[in-house]
Amino acid sequence: MLVAVDCIIFGFDGFEIKLLLIQRGFDPEKNKWSLMGGFLRINESLDQAATRVLKQLTGIEGVYMEQLQTFGNPSRDPVERTVSAAYFALINIHEYEKQLSHEYHAEWFLLKKKPKLIFDHDEMVKQAQKKLRYKAALHPILFELLPDKFTIPQLQSLYEDIYNAHLDNRNFSRKVLSTGLLVKQKEKDKANSKKGAFYYKLNNRKYKANFQAFLKFIPNPDKLLD
Repeated sequence: MLVAVDCIIFGFDGFEIKLLLIQRGFDPEKNKWSLMGGFLRINESLDQAATRVLKQLTGIEGVYMEQLQTFGNPSRDPVERTVSAAYFALINIHEYEKQLSHEYHAEWFLLKKKPKLIFDHDEMVKQAQKKLRYKAALHPILFELLPDKFTIPQLQSLYEDIYNAHLDNRNFSRKVLSTGLLVKQKEKDKANSKKGAFYYKLNNRKYKANFQAFLKFIPNPDKLLD
């Protein structure tokens, strides 16, 4: 029995959630789209293997990854009996774009329009999305994906993509500002509208001290976690 690791890397580009994929370089399923995966070596832990595989296949390193779960259906790999430990991460694409290697044709795909993946990788992505939604409903972790200055429409786009749901603009703005987590700036982003949208910065002190304020602007979190 073989042990493998697979890395599910979600990225945010400031507007939309994307998924990092590579084209598999060998049979079976050669040239089809895949998560970053590889086999565990005898002298490394699962965490070390996930870090190594991600760097080898994409060039990206220094990413915090969290173990999602193991996938062990006997028929998941048509060649050999393989159990895989899946890891997931959510990163700011712009922070890592210079690291991304094109040797293995790694590409970002819109999560909503990703191609069909090999083996049970689609199920891995689905489970990672559920875990991400759960974590985002409990803690304001998604703020860490935003640039130093960001607009409320950018923040709303991030949450709408994570939960695959439309959020009312006025209610979202009112609720997020009521948390006291944001500090309004003088400058506006006028790239996407003539009127423009004010930039905000995260109040790091309140952010660290008051995680639970975040739940106030997640509408019906129990429903969205289904």
